[in-house]
Amino acid sequence: MRRSVVSKLPPDKLLPDTQPAYVASWIYVFGVTTMAALAVVIATGCILALAGPQWWHSSSLGHFVNSMHLWSVEIFFFAMVIHLWGKFSMAAWRGGRSLTWVTGAVTFLASILAGFTGYVSQTNFDSQWIATQAKDGINSTGGGAFFNVLNLGQMLMWHIVLLPLAAVVLTGLHVLMVRVKGVVPPIEEKAEVSA
Repeated sequence: MRRSVVSKLPPDKLLPDTQPAYVASWIYVFGVTTMAALAVVIATGCILALAGPQWWHSSSLGHFVNSMHLWSVEIFFFAMVIHLWGKFSMAAWRGGRSLTWVTGAVTFLASILAGFTGYVSQTNFDSQWIATQAKDGINSTGGGAFFNVLNLGQMLMWHIVLLPLAAVVLTGLHVLMVRVKGVVPPIEEKAEVSA
């Protein structure tokens, strides 16, 4: 098993010390920013989960940690959307990298669900309003049988366990696939043919 893993992903490919010149692009900075923001989201989320759902309403420290959680989520989504659109415009699925692209897009969808469940888990009037408005939309798709947005406990568990786990696993898989396939090279310009 070790030989198989090392043959597919040698250590110099897993942690390269040099990269092609075209990697010096801002679009890759947004990918790394997304991962850094995800790390802050997970760390602040763990603190919030340990202290309980009412802590951030009654404590100034809790409010600060909750604010850091919110703003790191904002940075996460901003950077992820820029990275996704940038890679889309670069046709990053070329060269057998379609599954790498798909893992990034699915990570984005899982993150949207995580953000939604975060909004309905705030335990304030905003979350109640969002949940009651979302209930009819989700029920119209048939998803209400599995996804009850009015159930705080269910939304909180989706938000702090299942969806973050999916986002972290998919992000790790995405980065691993980038390492295996390499970074997509720029699209070559075709030389003009004179008649």
